[in-house]
Amino acid sequence: MSILSILEPANTAVTTRPTVSRLTTGNIPATVASDLLVPLADGRVTDYANFDHGASAPCLESVRAAVEAALPSYASVHRGNGYASRITTQWYERARAEVHGFVGARRDDQVIFTRQTTDALNLLARAVPADATVIVFESEHHAALLPWPAERTVRLAAPTSQTAAVTAVADALRAAPEGPRLVVITGASNVTGEIFPIAEIAAVAKAHGARVCLDAAQLAPHRQVDIQELDVDWVALSGHKLYAPYGAGALIGRADWLNAADPYLYGGGATATVTSDTIVWNEGPARHEGGSPNVIGAIALAAACAAITQHREAIEQHERSLLARLRTSLAQIAGVNTYDIFGADADRVGTVCFTIDGVSSTLVSAALSAEYGIGVRDGKFCAHPLVGHLLADSPETTAVRASLGLGTTREHVDRLVNAVRALATDGLTADYEESGHGCQPVGDPRDLVAPKIW
Repeated sequence: MSILSILEPANTAVTTRPTVSRLTTGNIPATVASDLLVPLADGRVTDYANFDHGASAPCLESVRAAVEAALPSYASVHRGNGYASRITTQWYERARAEVHGFVGARRDDQVIFTRQTTDALNLLARAVPADATVIVFESEHHAALLPWPAERTVRLAAPTSQTAAVTAVADALRAAPEGPRLVVITGASNVTGEIFPIAEIAAVAKAHGARVCLDAAQLAPHRQVDIQELDVDWVALSGHKLYAPYGAGALIGRADWLNAADPYLYGGGATATVTSDTIVWNEGPARHEGGSPNVIGAIALAAACAAITQHREAIEQHERSLLARLRTSLAQIAGVNTYDIFGADADRVGTVCFTIDGVSSTLVSAALSAEYGIGVRDGKFCAHPLVGHLLADSPETTAVRASLGLGTTREHVDRLVNAVRALATDGLTADYEESGHGCQPVGDPRDLVAPKIW
């Protein structure tokens, strides 16, 4: 379903279609942050080199256009006969259909709108049968690692190869007790970007009668996710990583466990009938979307899915080229160490995890920001067991993550590489200190206090 189905509902004149030039830059969808300028500690100003897409991606221009088109007629959805409510309800349900198609869902799969991937996975955890065994790698993001009942969860060590990952799941399933079983796997590691053998693990799971949940938060913005082709049962994803930072995500997949579970949120919308002594809950997505839903977030998510689908080939080519340039260049710098789960040749999305000898990750990220206008992430990336595993032989306990995306250019890659080379060769050129705004140069002249914008 195209963005036009969101922007131009049938028989209405709510808005006009934005021009193509606003929505794309060449063959790559444009973001609203493309003109962002940031101050440097030496008084200069430069365009922002965003290597933090893995945390949250900037909003697409087409997403902003869809939201702006929806706002004048925004109203609460379902059960409203007013014009605005009817129009908004159409948009909301069309957004559900767009997300359904984006992941290649089966005809009877549900799309439940959530806040983000964490919310989606916690929703599914509530619906897993009480006697089910859950199998999950310790290399997962905490959102996929932590929601499951500890007494019924088997945690597998971080795999050393894709073959080892498949074997570990097979062994765990053979040892699991009889009853329902769920395998939880990440699509792409949020630490290293490496893509897990999803289809192979799913095939092993199905051979043992188990179901599969795919955490696609880091994969969906960069590669196609197809539920039917991968043969997984559920997919969880986040709008804010898909260039739609309006507070919506989704859980997409099989209905039976979800319809059998108690509602995720008790309240209006989840109920079919309420009397003084009985409650009948809805089935389908409404069962778990209690309260007034985030309609604008759903529309934003759908608009992002439409744009990514339309430009998928160009997006993948753009990111592969930049990632190859970044990885090749970093590998040539003495004192820079990059980290992998499966090895340097593993397929991956645009994320690199690295350390610099003798410079802590916090100081690296602070210097990149203050001196070069580069944004990266430092720490353990909500994947503490995996980072601990990767850095087991390193004096460092935390790392730097550079994650590229649609807002990244070749100049940004070269700027990052040159900055890392300077830090590895010459060390820090200024003294840094902790402050209320994080780590920054002593006497930093930048105004880092956010102005009030409302």
